[in-house]
This record gives sequence, C-alpha cells and structure tokens, in this order.
Amino acid sequence: MSIRVCVAGATGCVGSLITHRILESSDFQLVGAIARRDAGRDVGETIGLSRVGIKITSSLEEAFRVPADVLIDYTHPESVKARTLKALDRGTRVVIGTSGLTAKDFEEIAQRAIACRLGVIAAGNFSITAALAKHFSQIAAQYLSSWEIIDYANVSKIDAPSGTAQELAEALSQIAQNELALPIEHTHGLREARGANIGGAQVHSVRLPGYVFGFEIIFGKADERLTIRQDTGSSAEPYVAGTLLAAKRVMEITGLVRGLDTLLFQR
Repeated sequence: MSIRVCVAGATGCVGSLITHRILESSDFQLVGAIARRDAGRDVGETIGLSRVGIKITSSLEEAFRVPADVLIDYTHPESVKARTLKALDRGTRVVIGTSGLTAKDFEEIAQRAIACRLGVIAAGNFSITAALAKHFSQIAAQYLSSWEIIDYANVSKIDAPSGTAQELAEALSQIAQNELALPIEHTHGLREARGANIGGAQVHSVRLPGYVFGFEIIFGKADERLTIRQDTGSSAEPYVAGTLLAAKRVMEITGLVRGLDTLLFQR
C-alpha cells in the first residue's frame, strides 16, 4: 500500500518539488498540505499542476482531518519542533528537513518518538552528495586528529551554523577528539573570530550574496591537509531523493535517526 503523506511547507522551494514528486509517485499518496500562505487553495494548482482535490491548510490540526502515515516538514525552525511533537502524539511519523533545531530540541523529539513507538528522521541536508561528504569525513576523522568546519549560504539563511555543519561536528566528536593546536582561550584579540565550538570543533558560518549552500571540512596534519567539500546549486532537486527515501525508511524505525548518511551507511 502507498504511504500517506502530509507535507508542511508544501509551497516552499523544497516542499513544492517534494509535493510534486509525491503526486506523481505510486509509492506515496498525498493526503495533506500545510503552508502559511495560499491556505484554502488547491495544492496542485498552487504548485503549477492541475487540481488534485487537496486544499492547503494553515495548521496541522486541519491537515490531519485526513490521517497521514508520515509528515514531511520543510518549514521554519521555530515551528517544526512543536509540529513534530503534535504529529507523534497523533500517531504520525515525521521526516524533518528543516535545519536550525538544537541538541535539546532533538533530545525532546527523540524521547517523544520512543514514548510513542514511532520514528523520526531528521537531516539538515537530505542531499546524497552531502551524505557522502559527511560519511567520507567520518572515515578521515579516524586517521586525522585536527579539523575545522565552514558552511556557506546565502544571506537569506537565518540559522547559523547550518544544520548540516552542526550534524557533522557532532558526528565527528563521536569518532575522535579534535585536537586544537592552540587552545581558544590563548587567542589574542577576539576569540569569536575562531568560530563556535561544537563537539570540540571550530565551526564558521559564511553568509553572503552569491552563495546557495555548501560546506567543507578541513583536516590538518603536519605538512599536509585534506579538504572535503560539497556545494549545492539553486535547485531543490538535490534534496528530493533523500527525503523520499527517508519517508519510506521512517516506517521501519522507532526513535530518532539523524542524518541521511545514517540511513545510507549504518543500517
């Protein structure tokens, strides 16, 4: 049977393309669409298709008048946690593509998912190439003891660091302890210039016009260095395949899984 899906952020850049693909797929059935704007309009017409008989709603409660198996959420970090907890309480699994959630947010979501015996998959970046870059970085961290992370995004991205950079820093901290050649407290001048410390790594966020999204991790060793970098263009295409894979796999898990790389490489 097809998986019944509700998309939050259904008219956004990524959400609209995911909604489009779900409507075309035999593996999924779109049963709800949530968006702050365009409430009351047919979601098909709103994203450039013909009418599909599903009206956009402004709240989870309205959307869930038709039961859903999975909620895919590409909205705002200030609303996604509350919506996720409500969905779990209603017996619906969740795939989170929104970045900007904190470690405390994820801890609460994990506890609720376990209590409800349901699954949640969250990734700051559902791109396959981003997952590969993260995976390669985890391999490198087994052999190289010093690294720093830089994430790049357009000025419209309000969260810093990116969810991708935060996930990467936290994941690497589980593999090895990053060795800072010079402790931050010994820095002369402004210590903030050395970035934010996450999981023992210094993380730097660049927000400038001309960038879309990318990240890199730089490993340093005496007389050599290794850089692993991933960049994404302006299309939402890179995030679709990973998100829909997560929507299938979330039906099989209990608790919280963070990162697309976990689904791909740690089964």
